[in-house]
Formats: sequence, C-alpha cells, structure tokens
Amino acid sequence: MGNCLLRNRCPNSRNEPDEAKNQPVKSELPVWSAERTITMDQLLKKRAEFWDTSPAYEGRKEIWDALRAAAEAVENGNRDLAQAILDGANITLPTGFLLDCYDELGCRYVLPPYVLSRPTNIVTIKTPETVPDSPQAPSLVMAPDMTLKVRVSMGDKVIDEKLAVNSLERIADVKERIRQNFSLNKKRIRLICCGKILNDKTAIKDAKIPKNFLVQVIVNMDSE
Repeated sequence: MGNCLLRNRCPNSRNEPDEAKNQPVKSELPVWSAERTITMDQLLKKRAEFWDTSPAYEGRKEIWDALRAAAEAVENGNRDLAQAILDGANITLPTGFLLDCYDELGCRYVLPPYVLSRPTNIVTIKTPETVPDSPQAPSLVMAPDMTLKVRVSMGDKVIDEKLAVNSLERIADVKERIRQNFSLNKKRIRLICCGKILNDKTAIKDAKIPKNFLVQVIVNMDSE
C-alpha cells in the first residue's frame, strides 16, 4: 500500500516551528483520486490495513486510536466530537487538518488522504444479502445494576440515550444493544470515553467510566 512513507516520526525535542501552533480541526475533507477506480469495500480494507499497522511503528497506540476516531467523526460531519477527541488526547494540528498532527511528546503523525475521505472516483457495487447458516445462540441476559449515558453520532444525527446495563457486561454487549435500539445492523461502532476508545472485551466496570459521564458513540455509516 506504500504506507511506509506516511508514518510518523518522533523528534528528540520540540524544536520544529510549526509544532507549537495548534488550530481547531477543520471540517473540510481532502479531495483526492485513487490511481484506479475503487469500491467502498476496497477503501475500507485499505483504511483498516493502515490503522492496524500504524501502531507497530513509532508513536503511541492510544494516539493512533484517537486519530482514527477523530477521522471518522470528521468524515461523518461531527467536527465538535472530533475536536473533543483530539483535545482529550492532547493532539495538536498545526494546519487544522488531520493530515499532519503532533502528540504532547512532539511525535509527528502523518495521515494519508484515504483514511480521511472518499476518492472522487469511488464506485458503488450492490452485494446480495447472505442468510446465516444457523441461528445465533441467545446471549446471556444479566439484570441491570447501573445506567450508562451515551451520545450516539450517526452522520449528521446526534441522539442522547440512557442504557440500563449490568456492570459485568462487556463493551461489545453495549455496542450490540445500541445496534438493536437504533436498527444499525452490522454497522461498525466505537465507544469513546475521555478521549480513549473502549475495547470490546473490557467489562463496563473495568472501563473506568466516570459517574454520569456521557460516553461518545461513533457509528460508521459506511460499514454496512
């Protein structure tokens, strides 16, 4: 994919002139064209490969995770959420664009345009729905013992919701509940608390969510 030219670099000191500047994240998306026409599935695969391999290079995984969440928020039109994620992770943008970013240690993170917007020559292919071979086993239902406040961002629509959950449930269980409540089918969902993406395998009680905190939920509307 040629990602080696798009990695970050960590300077030994914070002497680069542009690094000290910080501008609010801009809502404008980069305009670019792929070398060949590309489908949405191919674009999502290319993005996933970039995000999956980026933490293996210099930089911190939590910063890469925050950048990924911020990029998805900007693409979905939620600039305020993207700014909150960047502020929570202490990420600065010298130009206001996610193409060029710095963390608080002075590490530079350079993002390629294809993780920030769709190309001008993307093509849409309809695929038939598949029927599962066998019904899924019912999941274990636990009695609620707490209320989780979430703000669900679906493109230009934002909805606040209170979920009755059990503290032993996993973040993955919360995501599935949100999918059911909003008829989101297989759309990819990310839960963000204090600028950090919550792991699917983490129990709610171990996620260290402050009391009455409003957890941000980002729905990738293109991941059907």
